Amino acid sequence: MRILIADDSLVSRHLLEATLRKWGYQAVIANDGAEAWRILDGPDAPRIAILDWMMPGLSGPEICRKIREKNGEPYIYILLLTSRSLREDLIEGLEAGADDYVTKPFDNHELNVRLRAGRRIVDLQAQLLTAREALREQATHDVLTGLWNRHAIFDILHRELARTSREQRPVGIILLDLDHFKNVNDTHGHIAGDAVLREAAQRMLASVRPYDGVGRYGGEEFLIILPGCDEATTEAQAERLRKAIGAEPVVLTGTQIHLTASFGATTALPDTQSGAEQLIHAADEALYRAKALGRDRVVFSPCGEPRATSR
Repeated sequence: MRILIADDSLVSRHLLEATLRKWGYQAVIANDGAEAWRILDGPDAPRIAILDWMMPGLSGPEICRKIREKNGEPYIYILLLTSRSLREDLIEGLEAGADDYVTKPFDNHELNVRLRAGRRIVDLQAQLLTAREALREQATHDVLTGLWNRHAIFDILHRELARTSREQRPVGIILLDLDHFKNVNDTHGHIAGDAVLREAAQRMLASVRPYDGVGRYGGEEFLIILPGCDEATTEAQAERLRKAIGAEPVVLTGTQIHLTASFGATTALPDTQSGAEQLIHAADEALYRAKALGRDRVVFSPCGEPRATSR
């Protein structure tokens, strides 16, 4: 683990650095308070910091306040190193945001114990952050495909519609349905059906831009949000997706499953007042038309009047 040592005394820095290395820590050195703050405010900052109370540039308590005001993550555990022993001084340091303190000259055993306590807190907070991210992933992503779930993809749609109004740029909406998917489940089983859904999801993700939204709308239906795409671009992107999904069969334990999809597409333009429900309805009507025309095709509906694209 990396630990920041901030002390303007060369002797104190060398003593602390040698002690920490003996205990298996990697020391990061700052010669004054200003340098310590630059390190702690930067990317990949050490998770534990030992700050001298009095330093040029910024004092230890001043750095504590700046770190706590930033309220960033992950948490930085701070030990103040001080020759002050008055109760009022120690309270001042803790109120500034320090987690603990060690008085000079420090006792090796005391410092080691306090660092172990700090490391336990830092490790616990890392576990909590990991658990939080896992819960966030579960709350916003479809378990089977890893795509955005229905709730999350609708949030993305509402956000992009607000941006359309604010920035005066269009957004494309594509609703697609895997053709004859029920036959896959009936013929090959639901495990094979799940594998086909996952493969289709990966082909979609590989065919869109990193900032496009791809979500599972329900069952074998998917909703795709294309920021900044006008009618022609949305239609072209839907056609690329159609070709990507049907480019080659899905191979499962020696069985080849030929996969195609039908697409309904529409576009929200800056000068229209189309809401999310209206746009989804237009895309759904276009999708229904694509199926009626024989599936494996794109139908675009600019204003509720769908038209099929050539293949």
